[in-house]
Amino acid sequence: MDQPPRIFEGARPEFNETRFTNDASVSSFMSTVFTWMVAGLAVTGAAAYYAAASELYLSLMQGAGFWLVTLAPFAFLLVMNFGLQKLSVTSLALCFLAFAGTMGLSLGGIFFIYSLGSLAQVFAITAGTFAIMAIAGYTTNVDLSRFGSLLFMALIGILLASLVNWWMKSPMMDFIISAGGVLVFTGLVAYDTQRLKRIAAGVEYGAVAPMKLALLGATSLYLDFLNLFLFLLRLLGRRD
Repeated sequence: MDQPPRIFEGARPEFNETRFTNDASVSSFMSTVFTWMVAGLAVTGAAAYYAAASELYLSLMQGAGFWLVTLAPFAFLLVMNFGLQKLSVTSLALCFLAFAGTMGLSLGGIFFIYSLGSLAQVFAITAGTFAIMAIAGYTTNVDLSRFGSLLFMALIGILLASLVNWWMKSPMMDFIISAGGVLVFTGLVAYDTQRLKRIAAGVEYGAVAPMKLALLGATSLYLDFLNLFLFLLRLLGRRD
């Protein structure tokens, strides 16, 4: 089954989709995933607001602090990726929260660019879109895995276009990239939700602890939500 690149793809265990079919088990797993995703977003929001309000963000953006804030989230993701089998559940959870916190520090600048009202409005739109697509992905009988390769290619295209526009600085290109990003991550919400539901139905408890898999899933959905929010912010955010 083709899939977009996932942070933990290299460490992904094998799953038996027919082993566990109890609806209560699936619901419990998905509830844990969404709980950790929301916790991660809360940590990110709090860290971003603190970094802006205390002007810590402005200090960190000077000199070596810029690279520290920019690269720290990727460092935590790498630790979670390569240490999945060795890290305890507690250590993995702390890494996830540290990742969410450093992401917040790196996003503190949005409070200097957009108004609080605009940030709240776009967040509400993102939350509504996410909820609709997550429900669609969870309840649909359509196999969304067939769209995996298309989402992957679209995501690569957006990344390449973003790199090109970093030099061109074209407003029209920025609009196209932002609109494309919204479409891709909207699709990924449904895709990842269905994928996690299938994983929940076939978790091999002897290979990786279910809580670790829930943290993996929370990270995937967290990234979907955050990227959807940032692309919508580029389209709809106001500075007044």
